[in-house]
Amino acid sequence: MNNYCVIMAGGVGSRFWPESTAEMPKQFLDILGTGKSLIQETYTRFKTMIPAENFRIVTHERYVDIILEQLPELIENQILTEPERRNTAPCISYALNEIEAESFNMIVTPADHIIKKQKAFEEILQIALEHCNTHDDLLTLGITPTRPDTGYGYIEYDDKSNSDIKPVIQFTEKPDRKTAEEFLFQGNFSWNSGMFIWNKRAINQAFNHFLPEVNNAFADALSSESERRKDAIRNAFFSSPEISLDYGILEKASNVRVINADIGWSDLGTWRSVAEYHGSNESNNLALAGEIVESKSTGNIIKVSEDKKVILHNIKDLIIVDSDNVLLILPKEDEQEIKSLRIKASEKFKNVKT
Repeated sequence: MNNYCVIMAGGVGSRFWPESTAEMPKQFLDILGTGKSLIQETYTRFKTMIPAENFRIVTHERYVDIILEQLPELIENQILTEPERRNTAPCISYALNEIEAESFNMIVTPADHIIKKQKAFEEILQIALEHCNTHDDLLTLGITPTRPDTGYGYIEYDDKSNSDIKPVIQFTEKPDRKTAEEFLFQGNFSWNSGMFIWNKRAINQAFNHFLPEVNNAFADALSSESERRKDAIRNAFFSSPEISLDYGILEKASNVRVINADIGWSDLGTWRSVAEYHGSNESNNLALAGEIVESKSTGNIIKVSEDKKVILHNIKDLIIVDSDNVLLILPKEDEQEIKSLRIKASEKFKNVKT
């Protein structure tokens, strides 16, 4: 069977503001300092298993040129554009109906994850793809939890099965600390990575059962005459509910399975997750760019221009980001406030990129 990879790359990465903006969001930035943007890292991760022509990128229509520049192996027809963000279910239905092969396996992945253990990742994906060759299951890639993290969704699974692929009991969105600790103690929970694997028949049947209006809208749009197709696709998006695949299908379907993996994964959702990826110096400070002089300072994350010198004295546990004409300083424990601060800045300052 053919294997395809659908990369979802339409978000704005608002928790990485002011570095990430709607004009140039985090998936197109070298957030990790590797010399590659996050979408380039994602494409490289999968291209050992997926031929270039079998990639599809679903993104906002304003990012087409950026993607063609960053992923020159792809052509414009492989970039599926959204007129507005409608969450993951419409995005995936669009890609599902756009691929013309009669039968195929589909991997769905966000564009902004970190995976440190490439070999282990490839081995897990191979097991998942082979399963989908013979089973009409909806597989989600679960991550073996290492701590009671409240920022991730959790998957409860039936651990009585001897197979690597376990039946899913239920999904839980971002629990509180006590609940997350109970999940770890119980032992049959994994983090929901947001990566999925299935064959065409399984996901098509799921859409037709649980979200038929979405699937019918995109099937009709993509069968339209070529001169009408662009408008028909736009109408399909506007007529679709803004709904996630998890809520619209996976939480309701009976054939959902999880395959657990230890692959060095992070969804790279916050500045602190970048610090976890890099590690810190002996003073527990991290300079993502620029140079720092430390004096009685610890636990800080600094992202400034390469030529900027930062002197810290008696400063503890701050995020400091200097980007373009915005300087953001806040305690690390308040980093979830960055989204609301971004909105406040846009309301007060007309020349601030958000």
